[in-house]
Amino acid sequence: MNKITTAEEAVKNVKDGDVLLVGGFLIAGSPETLIKALLETSTAKDLTVVSNDTGMAHMNMNKVMQQGRVVKVHGSYIGGNPLTGQMLIDDPESVTLYPQGTLAEKIRCGGAGIAGFYTPVGVGTIIENGKEKRVFDGREYLLETALRGNIAFVKATVADKAGNLFMRGSSKNFGVIMARAADYVIAEARKIVEVGELDSELVTVPGIFIDAIVQSEDV
Repeated sequence: MNKITTAEEAVKNVKDGDVLLVGGFLIAGSPETLIKALLETSTAKDLTVVSNDTGMAHMNMNKVMQQGRVVKVHGSYIGGNPLTGQMLIDDPESVTLYPQGTLAEKIRCGGAGIAGFYTPVGVGTIIENGKEKRVFDGREYLLETALRGNIAFVKATVADKAGNLFMRGSSKNFGVIMARAADYVIAEARKIVEVGELDSELVTVPGIFIDAIVQSEDV
């Protein structure tokens, strides 16, 4: 099955009020082509963005936020995007911050069909406010629930036409787990090859998780 489409066509799947998972680790693995299409060709608003960092000031997610289309953020590090920081100042309820490993595990659970997990991270800090706490073997743990999205944007180094992806290095960060935790997953790839050309030993995300493939402008 050939899953190749254009970025403009792919982002038509993003609807008002959607939860949008955005892969990447600052610049590494950020699906800038897809976010640019969201910025320029989509009118979807009232979005909840789940992203490790929401990018940096010069990146496309910042420009989407400038349009007032993002109403809530789930993230870990937001120091690179001043608009996310301003959202937190203006309305603390609009930005939820997690320890990075906790955010990753919430998304992984969302993709694995696991309702939640207990973690000792955050016990005794403001992170525990409003969360269930239990004791296991004499140690306190907090309940964290799974996190899923309606749409995921991820970036691959190489994709084949069936959607099998190879992600290099730190570009894997969040992209791998997000590809399993959304109802509709769009991958942009720097290189697209025929089925069979991508060594199966290099597949980072199997094509079964990918609904659409877009040629990245970053080639």
